[in-house]
Amino acid sequence: MKLSVLASAVVLLASVSTGAVAATDIQWWHAMTGANNDRIVKLANDFNASQSDYRIVPAYKGSYPDTMNAGIAAFRAGNAPDILQVFEVGTATMMAAKGAIKPVYQLMKDAGEPFDQKSYLPAVTGYYSNAKGEMLSFPFNSSTMVMWVNEDALKKANLTAAPKTWPEAFEAAKKLKAAGYATCGISTAWTTWANIEELSAWHNVPLSTKANGLDGFDTELKFNNPVVVKHLENLVEAQKDKTFDYSGRTNQGEGRFTSGECPLFLTSSAFLGNVKANAKFKYSVAPMPYYPDVQGAPQNSIIGGASLWVMGGKSDESYKGIAKFLTYLSKPDVQAWWAQETGYLPITPAAYELSKKQGFYAKDPNSEVAVLELTNKAPTENSRGLRLGNLAQIRDVWAEEIEQALAGKKTAQAAMDDAVRRGDAILKTFARTAGR
Repeated sequence: MKLSVLASAVVLLASVSTGAVAATDIQWWHAMTGANNDRIVKLANDFNASQSDYRIVPAYKGSYPDTMNAGIAAFRAGNAPDILQVFEVGTATMMAAKGAIKPVYQLMKDAGEPFDQKSYLPAVTGYYSNAKGEMLSFPFNSSTMVMWVNEDALKKANLTAAPKTWPEAFEAAKKLKAAGYATCGISTAWTTWANIEELSAWHNVPLSTKANGLDGFDTELKFNNPVVVKHLENLVEAQKDKTFDYSGRTNQGEGRFTSGECPLFLTSSAFLGNVKANAKFKYSVAPMPYYPDVQGAPQNSIIGGASLWVMGGKSDESYKGIAKFLTYLSKPDVQAWWAQETGYLPITPAAYELSKKQGFYAKDPNSEVAVLELTNKAPTENSRGLRLGNLAQIRDVWAEEIEQALAGKKTAQAAMDDAVRRGDAILKTFARTAGR
């Protein structure tokens, strides 16, 4: 009897071991914290439960820059993850890392997975595609910039609706100040994203040559144009009496909206969860303002957020599993759930239509504004997005120049001229390093 029990135990152990060996582990490094980390774990667990050949293993690796740097360092050491989440600012860096990545379009083709780039939103895929329109990374958590509105403040200032244009926005800010909002009528987070990058796309004016760098790293900046300069001049003037008040280079000033200090605030659509949790007033979401005298405005907004890069040097079996996981992430029900839970954009029209069918946007119209902005018009060379090398460093330079203008130390034109000149120097260095 003891021998029989021992034999049964050996058989059971063998079957468990065989099952464990059969599943190929796929390491996924990401930068999502809090509730979004929990949602990533759920995505992985749900995929793992849907089949038995592959197991997604997510791991939090710190902030966006920390995660990208960790992935690049791991690649150089020969132990890179299979999937790496990289913020949009790092797109050019990942492209220039020769041999470090496996392009998504090639991955899906080699793995025999059904893959049609036309099934994704053009304004999303364009950002992560090469000049031929081939998708290099997989769009994952995409957002765009919108205007957050304190409805209670508007009512207090006898304003009946959120401003649609920049002239209306500055006028509304004056009325809000008169109604008691003395330190800030309107403001923006991510100052260069709001006041250079999104502004240029929304008004269909070029940020740089080569389709804003999407068609080549040897690009030259062009945003010291009348539209951007005029906008900065308006901000400088409004800063003098605090109808506009500067809120920093990143999103550290977003609390000025949720606290009620700044009634009009431009920042990411992904701010939704924070607003829901912390705002003690009635709020809404509106499209970014535009200048009505600019022909064709508004155009379409561009995305922020991050995408998933498949790292190079992996086994064919790992690539098959990654391809199946990306197919899973593209499913309308999965995308709809992700967008509804996080405030990020659905990356496929099918997921958007499913959310509408489910009544999600009827119940929460604030969540639809970002999608409507992104799909407002077919993207142009000026509104597909941007791909600039060392963009994080360049943004700091641009922000410095905006700050100089707001402080009255430079004219808006001089600040933007210097922002272009200094940015071009960084771009030339990157282009030489990238060998392009």
